[in-house]
Amino acid sequence: MSTLTTSFLPSLEKENSLFVYTTRRRRGHSKKSQSIIPVARLFGPSIFEASKLKVLFLGVDEKKHPARLPRTYTLTHSDITCKLTLAVSQTINNSQLEGWYNRLQRDEVVAEWKKVKGKMSLHVHCHISGDHFLLDFVARLRYYIFCKELPVVLKAFVHGDGNLLKNYPELEEALVWVYFHSNIQEFNKVDCWGPLKEASSLSSTTTTYSSSSELGETQMDNTSNCNLDLPQPCQGSCTCCFPSSRKI
Repeated sequence: MSTLTTSFLPSLEKENSLFVYTTRRRRGHSKKSQSIIPVARLFGPSIFEASKLKVLFLGVDEKKHPARLPRTYTLTHSDITCKLTLAVSQTINNSQLEGWYNRLQRDEVVAEWKKVKGKMSLHVHCHISGDHFLLDFVARLRYYIFCKELPVVLKAFVHGDGNLLKNYPELEEALVWVYFHSNIQEFNKVDCWGPLKEASSLSSTTTTYSSSSELGETQMDNTSNCNLDLPQPCQGSCTCCFPSSRKI
């Protein structure tokens, strides 16, 4: 969840930023004409590293099914320690999102378990653009990077809340719905990524592009296209939907 509004300043390598800048020497050109190739990254490498994940359980019980006790995930990244922090709680852990730096980057990922008409599903939220012009400027880039790196995010959820999934293995078959929030209509959407077990196992390899526009022109194929409509809860009081109100 590295810097998503980082500037395009050339340097040989920026491990903690959204991009790792590498140089590519063109034939017949001097060193000064080497091109800067941004390698899109989120959370550093495009593989999940359990050793870099810190998990906080706040007011939840791994023995309680999320159909009975609200359960949300708040995932953030530290550019200082290069580690991820996952809070498992009943509502969003707002303390992780405080501070001007976090409000500037908006690179957190939050999710909640829902039971809708008797079926469990995981609803994941990513902020693409809005709030300030820097996010709008790189909206396309942010969208495709979130798409590319979401399997890493889901793996963090699965690993961090592993005991819950061990106690209730059927949750691995729950559908994952990803909400991309943007003030730009093209990127303001909801996608179905299929069952959690499959969505968290999708390929998440780092891809090199010559420019951000080229990245924007290439649609990420991570989504499973399950071709289902977003489940809608009952309008009145019922026992087949939980929680009764949104936690995110």
